Amino acid sequence: MPFLRHHKRGNFAGLFSPTRLFVLSFAGVILAGGILLRLPFSAPTGHLRFVDALFTATSAVCVTGLVVVDTAKDLSTLGQVITMLLIQTGGLGIITFSTVFFVLMGRSISFKGREIVQSTYLHTPRGDFMAVAKAVLLFTLITEAGGALFLFFRFSRDFSLGTAIYHSVYHAVSAFNNAGFALYTDNLVSFQGDLVVNLAIMGLIVHGGIGFIVQYEILDYLRDRSKRLSAHTRIVLISTTILISSGAILFYLFERNHILQGMPFLTQVLASMFQSVTPRTAGFNTVDIGSVTNETILLLLLLMFIGASPGSTGGGVKTTSAALLVMLMWNRLKGSVEVNIFNRTIPREIVSRTISIIFASGLSVAIIWSVLLVSGAGMNPLESRHLFVEYLFDTVSAFGTVGLSMGVTPKLNDLQKYALILMMFAGRVGPLTLAFSLSRETGKKSLIYAEESVMVG
Repeated sequence: MPFLRHHKRGNFAGLFSPTRLFVLSFAGVILAGGILLRLPFSAPTGHLRFVDALFTATSAVCVTGLVVVDTAKDLSTLGQVITMLLIQTGGLGIITFSTVFFVLMGRSISFKGREIVQSTYLHTPRGDFMAVAKAVLLFTLITEAGGALFLFFRFSRDFSLGTAIYHSVYHAVSAFNNAGFALYTDNLVSFQGDLVVNLAIMGLIVHGGIGFIVQYEILDYLRDRSKRLSAHTRIVLISTTILISSGAILFYLFERNHILQGMPFLTQVLASMFQSVTPRTAGFNTVDIGSVTNETILLLLLLMFIGASPGSTGGGVKTTSAALLVMLMWNRLKGSVEVNIFNRTIPREIVSRTISIIFASGLSVAIIWSVLLVSGAGMNPLESRHLFVEYLFDTVSAFGTVGLSMGVTPKLNDLQKYALILMMFAGRVGPLTLAFSLSRETGKKSLIYAEESVMVG
């Protein structure tokens, strides 16, 4: 890997900035996965079309879960295993795997490789950087193994030993990495009232979505190695709790007389909790998303756009960005220029970056949504009015690397599929990261002119 050794300074080395390496690593794995899924052994009969293979690979590496083919029927067992490996690689990142592997082999890593991994998982540089990187990999394996064990107890009642183990491991990896790929045609609808499956999947999703540095700090705090949790960790825990609890309550209120009607009360509670957790970039579903009310669609759109937390396997603008935006408005209403929380002042640079991320994300969604609408033109307006919402839902789902769909994804034409491929990729690496990677670093200082006021609002 280019970041594992020092390069000579020059134009060639300049092409491989840490940002570009991060983006190119994902692009390379997606292309390789697309080629593998295109080969005949990945499908039970014949082979997938290239656009469908590339879409599936992108969805797996970007841990999204949107599908244009039925994972259970249209992929062979080997094809399914390939998607699982792509999910695991995409969830943690190929650079993280490479970094830890080479360190375990006794080889050093360059400053670029160190910078990429630190920016991926840490909010501030730490002296125990490699300890955190190893903990990320170890925690992932332990959590997935524990989740697979719980799922095995349930699946072993319905499947043979080998099939139960395979299904347990696949869904544990998919859930922890917030991917949403399932080996059942109806996703997890047939398990909507199953307590073990629901709790196991939700637990894996939340653990994978709160961010590895949060998990690391909590463990240190519980071991009395740390006297306090950082502001980052506290913001993540509070915002995650609020989003899950409020989402579940609102889902129940919106659907109690509709899609939840007639279900046992425990199933209603499980379905409400599950549909509150899964839009936060996971993509599993235990109800038919295409049949929910308009109010619920709006709720799911908001949850998908916010997404998971930084340094996690999930996407979206992140919980911290949403929390900082709320705190910015609250502090401004109180007349404070700074953003203060937990007796700490958030740096203005971070606040400015938050606003840029949210704006760039909204613009990205608007552009791709427009492409889907324009490229799907030609149908009767009255008969295709529902596509306005369905295309928006799929676009936000792709950006947030969620994977939920109202059922329109398999019906997309090739141009629309390529548009969503781009959206999933941008949603995983980040709109700003993607933009920065495409621009050459010139090293020029920003010009500062005389200030002049303009009217806003």
